[in-house]
This record gives sequence, structure tokens and C-alpha cells, in this order.
Amino acid sequence: MSSPTSRHVSSLNLLKIRFPIGAVASISHRISGAILVLGLPFLVEAFALSLRSEAGYDALLSLVRNPLTLIVLLVPVWAVAQHVLAGIRHLLMDAGIGSTLRDGRRSARMVLIGGALGTAILLWILWP
Repeated sequence: MSSPTSRHVSSLNLLKIRFPIGAVASISHRISGAILVLGLPFLVEAFALSLRSEAGYDALLSLVRNPLTLIVLLVPVWAVAQHVLAGIRHLLMDAGIGSTLRDGRRSARMVLIGGALGTAILLWILWP
């Protein structure tokens, strides 16, 4: 029998929880790392295809120039930008730079904005 002070949580809706900005930056760092690991075999295969022959290179180039493919490629581009910026943030905080709560929140915002901004700039540059 449960005690009168214990409360039973029937369901936990993660979409209703408001995470701190530092947690969002940390979670996005982990997600971007997973995307990079999962995308690595595709990157290796694309690189191998581009080196096999001129026809393979041309096929890969035409695939990348497709607007739909370009949009799909923005996910790993975002993952690289996000992961690098968040990694630098973590290294600096480990060294004691920006480890106060105020600085941590500011750097988390900068990482999230920087990842999105870097992706948007690359899209602007590469859009056909």
C-alpha cells in the first residue's frame, strides 16, 4: 500500500517541460553528434563514388545540385556547425571560462543561434 504522501505520475509529457537553455544546447550537442555518426557511412560512400570515376563524380554532383537533396543535406551541415560550436563551448567551460550561470546561458544562446545561422548562410550560398 502506498503512503499518503507519495504521488503517482501516470504519464510524463516531455513536450510540456520547459528546459533551460543550457540543457537545450547540451541535448542538441548530443543529437548533432548522433547525426554525424549515423551520416558517416553515407559520407564515406559518397567520397568513394566521387573518386571511382568521372561519371561517379558527375552523378554525385548532379545529386547534390538537386534542391531536395540540398535541403536534406542541411541536416548534417547543421549537425557539424552545432556540434563544433557546442564542443568549443564545453571545452571553454571545462577550462573555467564562461562557467557562471549568466555566461553559460549566453554561450548556450550563441551556440544555438550560431548553428542555425551557419546553416542558413550555407543555404544562401549554395541555393541554385
